[in-house]
Amino acid sequence: MQHRERLQELLVRAGLAVVGEVRPGSLFPPEAAWRIARGIAAPDGATREALNATWWRRLPDDDGEFLVAVLGHRIGGNDSWWTRVRYVAGRVPGLTGAPGFVALSLDGQVMLGEVPVGGGFRVTALDRLPERLEEAATAAGRETEAERAEVWAAVPDRPAWPLHWAEGIGANPVAPDELLIRLMDVHEGFLHGCDRPAVLDAAVAHPDPRVRSRPADTFRPKLTSDQWVRLVRAEPSPKRRVLWAEHACAWGAELPADLYDDLLAGPSRAVAAELPGLPAHHLPSLAADSDPRVRTTVCARWEDLTAPLQERLVTDTDNAVRTAALLAHHTDTPMPRKVFAALPAQGGALERCRLEPELEAELVRDGDAGVRRALAANPGLSVHGVAVLAEDRCDDIRSAVALRPDLTEEQRAAVRYDFDPTSASLALLWVADLHGDTDAMRRLAASSHPLIRRSVARAKHLPPDIVERLAVDEDRVVRLFLAESCDDAPADLLLEVWSWWDGSFSHPDRPRSHPNFPRAGLLRYADDPSGRMRRLVLDDPESTPADVARLTRDPEAEVRCRAAEDPRLEPADAVRLLNDPAAHVRGTVTRHPRLPARVLAGLLHNRDTAGTAVTNPAIPVPVLHRILATATAAVVAQRAMR
Repeated sequence: MQHRERLQELLVRAGLAVVGEVRPGSLFPPEAAWRIARGIAAPDGATREALNATWWRRLPDDDGEFLVAVLGHRIGGNDSWWTRVRYVAGRVPGLTGAPGFVALSLDGQVMLGEVPVGGGFRVTALDRLPERLEEAATAAGRETEAERAEVWAAVPDRPAWPLHWAEGIGANPVAPDELLIRLMDVHEGFLHGCDRPAVLDAAVAHPDPRVRSRPADTFRPKLTSDQWVRLVRAEPSPKRRVLWAEHACAWGAELPADLYDDLLAGPSRAVAAELPGLPAHHLPSLAADSDPRVRTTVCARWEDLTAPLQERLVTDTDNAVRTAALLAHHTDTPMPRKVFAALPAQGGALERCRLEPELEAELVRDGDAGVRRALAANPGLSVHGVAVLAEDRCDDIRSAVALRPDLTEEQRAAVRYDFDPTSASLALLWVADLHGDTDAMRRLAASSHPLIRRSVARAKHLPPDIVERLAVDEDRVVRLFLAESCDDAPADLLLEVWSWWDGSFSHPDRPRSHPNFPRAGLLRYADDPSGRMRRLVLDDPESTPADVARLTRDPEAEVRCRAAEDPRLEPADAVRLLNDPAAHVRGTVTRHPRLPARVLAGLLHNRDTAGTAVTNPAIPVPVLHRILATATAAVVAQRAMR
């Protein structure tokens, strides 16, 4: 709010009345105006010595209104809104000088600007703006090889944004391994998504713990088992060493026996004892450990313990150990009322233990809904107990019973369960465990419960008859999950899902990246009313550069964005899309390798675009090395000032 108030005060002092804020929408965006005002991909003849009254008279409409943005007073985040203003008393606005501004007529034809450049100000005045920008884009697209070479020989050659370069250069696909290894000392953030073996090798051996942790502490680590082991061994902190071992196990890495020995010998022994891959020969010593936390942990490996060890733990002097042992023991052996009553907390027994028949019969009718709710998913519940809870008065209890793996599908269909089809859902673990069982998948694919069918659809492979059934399921999330997860999903399903789904966080490229996604025949969607379908035109092998050029002028931003990433995009169209109203379109084309070198070099030296432009694969590798050297010097200087 203070930001807007300061801007309003400035505009009032400049002789303008504020009408309101204007989202970019289909307008020429302020960010493009700033770039042109700085001389990047600007039309010839745009600069002036000063802005006289004649130019100011061209700007407002009949009501004296126009749009303005003031440097340092950005409104609206990445897209940056215009502020609509009106002349007061008809005088020339007092906007010249610091801090700098850009202004646009409401019809988008006239643009004025004055921005600080070097030690002074650059003044810009343009009429027939759309036409002039088209001419400038065409001219920029005619760049020669010699001109490109001249441009790159000078980069970086003027005031720059090296800290932005440091943040972005790691995402440049042509950056060689040795450059990325050097970058780790400057900015390690790129390691979150890095999958290069040599770079990851260097990262896990790096002396800085922040660098070592980056490739491991991410959504989908790309580390091999060997790299995980090296990361664990290199970690000096016993606590974090076990943490990385836990992560390694979670991602399927195999840890060597001597590493388990080392972890158990450290001060974080109690945590290390919880590692799922712990070799069984350690269990006897852990069961006799002086630390009750360790003995408690061992109870999770009940089936791997000998009878004498189990007996020792069941009679342990520590309440927590004894309770854990009793819960483990009574997973298979019915728990008597006396043992149940003596437990310090009974929730664990209700959720996982078999109970003696009389005790169970009493509990499934208990007046406390929490007791019945805990029992509803208990895998040891008897057939009688399940039948009672299947008719419970509470909807959520019946709904939990409906998802039990021990029900037949006929029994499941008889349960009156509640299910919100719009709720987010994950695959049921017990169904996922059966993904390799064709008979089970065939039975469950016909289930009355959508969540079970959704869980079946998450299988990587399914027989044709099951795929055929799920591909026409009435629950569209079943169809979505099939399109995302199953490599056998049919082309017509993938196309149908694409019409309403653009990819999730866990499956960002599906269904369009699915190997069965149709490619031929997509030109028929060229005039489709849905922009999502028009996007597909460029995936057709029969599409041409002319199709790309046409879609750069599509009314929907998502279609223009698809054109902006196409390798056939003409340089002139790439330059023109830098002025697109949508920020994601501008960002996409800023990374396009067919941008003219002079324009790309300008983007590298522009605050709003430097971090994205440095990821462009058209930047020659020697230039990337010079950019990194400049960024390194800036980061070192910044650290020295702290």
